[in-house]
Amino acid sequence: MVHQTFGSRTASTGIDRAAVAALAEEHLDWRFKALPPQAWGRTAHAWLASAPHLSDLGTPLLTLDADALDHNLLTMAAWCREAGVTLAPHGKTTMAPELWQAQLDAGAVAITLANLPQLHVARAFGVQRVMLANALLDPAGLAWIAAELAADPDFAFVSWVDSVESVTQMDAALRAAGVGRGADPETDRPVEVLVELGGTGGRTGARTLAEAEDIANAVRAAPTLRLAGIAGYEGSLAHDASSESLKVVRSYLRNLAELHLRISAAYETEHPVITAGGSAYFDDVAEILKPAAIESGAEVVLRSGAYVIHDDGHYRTISPFSRDAAKTPFRAAMHGWARVVSHPEPQLSLLDAGKRDFPFDEGLPEPPVGTVTALNDQHTFLRDAGDTAPVGAVVRFGLSHPCTAFDKWTLIPVLDDADSADPLIVDLVRTFF
Repeated sequence: MVHQTFGSRTASTGIDRAAVAALAEEHLDWRFKALPPQAWGRTAHAWLASAPHLSDLGTPLLTLDADALDHNLLTMAAWCREAGVTLAPHGKTTMAPELWQAQLDAGAVAITLANLPQLHVARAFGVQRVMLANALLDPAGLAWIAAELAADPDFAFVSWVDSVESVTQMDAALRAAGVGRGADPETDRPVEVLVELGGTGGRTGARTLAEAEDIANAVRAAPTLRLAGIAGYEGSLAHDASSESLKVVRSYLRNLAELHLRISAAYETEHPVITAGGSAYFDDVAEILKPAAIESGAEVVLRSGAYVIHDDGHYRTISPFSRDAAKTPFRAAMHGWARVVSHPEPQLSLLDAGKRDFPFDEGLPEPPVGTVTALNDQHTFLRDAGDTAPVGAVVRFGLSHPCTAFDKWTLIPVLDDADSADPLIVDLVRTFF
């Protein structure tokens, strides 16, 4: 029996298409706040067949734009091919198996996730190649992963480690789950891990190259683990596209390349992985890490996740394609809709959407006229919109940060063209947070 490794060029990039397709047969009801009562009792497929339009929906509302989604998928896929890197998009951005399938169909090699509950969703939908961009230390979770690997030779999985202590704990938990005993070589599969290098002031990750080398040695000494490469995240070290931020990012990436050169001989797989790259600096990741990878036959794997949705805020300003006038930019594929319910002062309108509906951690919603000055739990404060926001008017907002938009909606309507007078609803995207 051949067991797939994460970096293998022949590893399956599949997803259970039947499970994804079955979402269209889910019966709609009051649980889905985006939908009107007229949709209740019908399957998603049946309701869409009735050709509903945006005007059939209430507010508050989050929608997606079909054309923008397609544009972003194709734009990122083409860029990765040209740059010679692969993409394992961060699935936590959307937690939407239908969009994961679209990303895989466009050429993504895996889905990246951040925690154990997200892994459960991925396996429930048959995702065959998964990266956990985190350390998995939960004993019950490790036992479950070990069982998944033992039961499915086509399942390829890799997680991160950033200390000798995390290696020790993983090894102990996996031993307790029966991994490493060698009793059945067909099912006894060590867990592949990547050594994570961090940076001062960043999130997780070893803070020095020497520490990272010690971690690599500890992994090699653990019979339940296999050293499969290195990992990092440059996005936690900078938050804008200023020259100073880019300098910090590039310096960190050079350190990551140096770590690869130092420990590449110790990798325990024929297909090692170097992974970095959120949705802000992936061009720098490819430029700096690709040469180091070529020398050793390693695969550079980006983890950009927000690109598929993009936004009208944080990522609009920081995306490499926005910073480079020669590139075709991504398009914002999500919009918020809210209705004016009060106009208590001449320059103030209150709308029926708030923090429970729209993201606000990376910037407030952007209206076509005026300024949003605050969000309460259920209200948006819109000032200086003039006569464009009378009581009863519906306003479309640009939003910032898809990661904290999707988690507020269990079902998201997809519009054929958000700019048309009354867009047709062509799909419903189910999320699992």
